[in-house]
Amino acid sequence: MPTYPHLKADFTASLVVFLVALPLCVGVAVASGVPAELGLVTGIVGGIVTGLMRGSSLQVSGPAAGLTVLVYEAVDEFGLPVLGVVVLATGLLQIGMGALKVGRYFRAISVSVVEGMLAGIGLVLIAGQLYSVLAAEAPESGLGKIAGLPEALVGAVDSAASLASLALGAGTVAILVLWKRLPARVRVVPGPLAAVGLATAVAVLVDAPVAAVEVNGLLGAVQPPSLDAFGELAGVGLLGTVVAFTLIASAESLFSAAAVDRMHDGPRTAYDKELMAQGTGNAVCGLLGALPMTAVIVRSSANVQAGARTKASRVLHGFWLLLFAALLPGVLAFIPIPALAGVLVHAGAKLIPVRSLVGLWRAHRGEALILVVTAVSIVAVSMFEGVLIGVALSVVKAAWDASQVKVEVIDKGAGPVQAYLSGNVTFLRLPKILDSLEALPQDRPVELHLAGLHHLDHACRTALESWAERHSSAGTEPVKVTAH
Repeated sequence: MPTYPHLKADFTASLVVFLVALPLCVGVAVASGVPAELGLVTGIVGGIVTGLMRGSSLQVSGPAAGLTVLVYEAVDEFGLPVLGVVVLATGLLQIGMGALKVGRYFRAISVSVVEGMLAGIGLVLIAGQLYSVLAAEAPESGLGKIAGLPEALVGAVDSAASLASLALGAGTVAILVLWKRLPARVRVVPGPLAAVGLATAVAVLVDAPVAAVEVNGLLGAVQPPSLDAFGELAGVGLLGTVVAFTLIASAESLFSAAAVDRMHDGPRTAYDKELMAQGTGNAVCGLLGALPMTAVIVRSSANVQAGARTKASRVLHGFWLLLFAALLPGVLAFIPIPALAGVLVHAGAKLIPVRSLVGLWRAHRGEALILVVTAVSIVAVSMFEGVLIGVALSVVKAAWDASQVKVEVIDKGAGPVQAYLSGNVTFLRLPKILDSLEALPQDRPVELHLAGLHHLDHACRTALESWAERHSSAGTEPVKVTAH
């Protein structure tokens, strides 16, 4: 028996994941407003450091499109030197939460909030990257990005450079959309790599007047945070950014783990250990001044579908990224920016759950509303506030659903009127209950049955006792309350 029975399968899968991860690492970095090499650094750490740790055996970590908007805002507001501090603090918080066994509780976050968060990120990401496709300057706010698109599109018509950029970006998206319909032997090459590779080849051959990736070299891009940068943590704004990074990165990673678990029959994810693994990876990325990482469903699904059996595949993919960054960094300088923007436009579109939203609206309109409001809030306000609004709405909905109560009145025309209460009685439903009870005839005895209640809060108990006293004082028999 060989020592490593799955080495061949894991080796093949690692190459597939590397080819999927390479353009995404670079694209996410460029879209985040940081040097392209920092995306590779995060991918390397996600593969080698996080990949070696326990938690989820087959999901792959790296820079994620879902954090692009947040990273761009943080770099724009605080500067690139402070990004490492934010990512390091995020990692330490994740390690602490994993040690405190908080990871499993992320499964309690409403799926509608998470899908709304991803949809909002997708909308802002698409709007922002379309400006890169058009070789135009993007407005600052999410609403501004969406509102300014028509004007940017009209302006592109009069510019040869903008039209060339648009052609490359649109061609990249078209290849990604059509790639899954091509024969299997063609699809051996991952779609993102093929799309970026073809766009790069065309740009070089025709000498297209489009912006390309700037290359500084791996060592030149890595800048550990200075001691002065740590002083920024005293600011409330930066602390809010750290909390936003932590919550969103953790939720995205753990929901990705749940999705990956449904794709294979291997060991299930240990959520607290996975959270510590993500935290360790982010702490290392922070020390290197790189991008934050999450588990990435695109790479993870590619890993599973390519036949990976153990964590060796994701570790090897990290080594391939390291070899590329060390030996072939100059290749990045040929990649046109609109091609990377096209990859991210396609990735952003996949974050918007259009089909599931239609089904959700038909079956659970409250959940669909939470999803839409969360997404719109992220676009209109900001990532952090949008997620908080979504969580608050889900809590209100849960409280409303938990307070459902049924009041059944049985009046046989003679003898006492019987009123049955079932469900959860809270102050939210008190008006409905009192309206039903006060409508009972005053000249008849009443039997109030509470055995069907799962919960009766203090406010409702006091109100029911007051109603019973008022009804009994009308000259009828005292209200008979049955609790068992």
